[in-house]
Amino acid sequence: MNNRRLKKLLTYLYPHWRTILIGVVALFFVNSLSVYIPLLIRDGVDQLKSTFKFSQVWYYVILILVLATLMFAIRLLSRVLLFGVGRQVEYELKQKIFQHLLKLEPAYFAINTSGDLINRATSDVDNIRRLLGFAVLSIVNTFFAYTLTLPAMLAINVPLSLWAVTIYPLMLITVQLFSDRLRVEQLEVQESLSDISELIQEDMSGMSLIKIYAQEDNEKRAFEVKNKNLLDANLKLALTRNLLFPIVEGLSYVSLLILLALGTRAIIRGEITTGDFIALIILVEGLGFPTALLGFTITAYQRGEVSIDRIEAILQVDPQIKNAPNSHSMPLEHVKGEIRANKLSYTYPGAKKPALKEVSFKILAGETVAIVGPIGCGKSTLANAIPRLLDINSRQLFIDDQDITQINLADLRSSIAYVPQESFLFSTTIQNNIRYGDPISEPINVETAAKQAQIHPEILNFPLQYETLVGERGITLSGGQRQRTALARALLINAPILILDDALSSVDNETATKILNNLSTEQKKTVIFISHQLSAVANADRIFVMDKGEIVQMGTHEDLLLQSGLYQRLWNQQQLEATLN
Repeated sequence: MNNRRLKKLLTYLYPHWRTILIGVVALFFVNSLSVYIPLLIRDGVDQLKSTFKFSQVWYYVILILVLATLMFAIRLLSRVLLFGVGRQVEYELKQKIFQHLLKLEPAYFAINTSGDLINRATSDVDNIRRLLGFAVLSIVNTFFAYTLTLPAMLAINVPLSLWAVTIYPLMLITVQLFSDRLRVEQLEVQESLSDISELIQEDMSGMSLIKIYAQEDNEKRAFEVKNKNLLDANLKLALTRNLLFPIVEGLSYVSLLILLALGTRAIIRGEITTGDFIALIILVEGLGFPTALLGFTITAYQRGEVSIDRIEAILQVDPQIKNAPNSHSMPLEHVKGEIRANKLSYTYPGAKKPALKEVSFKILAGETVAIVGPIGCGKSTLANAIPRLLDINSRQLFIDDQDITQINLADLRSSIAYVPQESFLFSTTIQNNIRYGDPISEPINVETAAKQAQIHPEILNFPLQYETLVGERGITLSGGQRQRTALARALLINAPILILDDALSSVDNETATKILNNLSTEQKKTVIFISHQLSAVANADRIFVMDKGEIVQMGTHEDLLLQSGLYQRLWNQQQLEATLN
């Protein structure tokens, strides 16, 4: 493992150094006892060989039983502590990843699929947990095993001890030869797991679409391909591991064979006693087990290396949209709601043409402004720019003459209620969805917001009314009901600025007109209403007509109908379609 990854692991472990220290001390005592007990057996065998007494037998049996029990208890304590550190790091990493994801802008999630992010936050974090639990325990245990056991063996007989451990360097070389192969194969497993996670999540979200177009067979085949890739990657990794571990374990027993071959001759020559020979066998066996575990430890390291890179790839992403160094607050009670754009331009990363091109306007506080235009003209981009969901340049967009890039993000967004095109609802009750922006809001306030959004009567028709579960993404509601529920959620927080990005597209014109009239006459909000339904925006105070990222027309409905231009053409087209239908 390179220094960069090792340093990162140490940063994960540092907050828990006290617990680790106690676990390491416990392992020291465990290994000390594992050395002392064979020496005790040696003394007992040699003493009983010369003067056999049952009282001495029971003395050694009871003493060894007590020491073995004590060793078991201390070993259990060490495992609980060190494995517990791994679990604690797992918890902290998941918290850190989730909190970091909340800081990132929506554009990040358009590039990185949720299935892959979920896999990194679960499977990869689990790999690090195993690394910091099992591997740390194994390495520390192996270190103590060698530093305590080897001197004890050398004290009994130097040549025999050296011959017994000559095979261990070969074991380490074997492990090193397999390390790169294990890392590459582990990366293939993790990437294949991410691919299959993405497909499952997409298919679960789009199950209705799959059934409408009868694509079950195609999706089954797509899943089979990805599942087969995962199977192949796992089998390849399993083959490598099943080659490595028996080799390492087999080599560890060669040292025991060497000791058996040479030790018996040493007894005959009188170089060691029978007790010494038995002690050496037990001590060598004690070294063989931790050495054999090095194969498992290396595997944990390979997994950990891959997973550290995949997790740090998330954590090292710097949020593009964040508070400026000298950002200032904007108390909600002081916000009037005036919005001004000064040559606002924005180009999406990788795009050649700007989505917004030097857009300038001023919206007065309490004014209702509709934005219309053909698909792709920049309406949604403008809507996303106002609450800084896009990384726009400074000195281009202002609220109450304050540059929005210099306003604290929390204050800016608390002054804006935004209902996007996709009316996302959580898998909970209608009441909880409406009061998402204010979780402790009273039921009476929830009902008031629902009435303003023209959804209250329909909610009362549900068997459980406001306690009705809407299902994942609001699947149990119609498109219009989802949109009005999302609108009620925005109205509940009573922000001075309300942005509706085609948020009433599934609502009939009459209901949409009632909603807009209510907002303009009773709410006194600054309303920006984006829509393709020109009849619904006719009563707006002003209408902005956009085309190719620019505002090409501006005025009231009556004024724009008198002008030859895009708005007149769109209006005539919709009137003709209404007549034909």
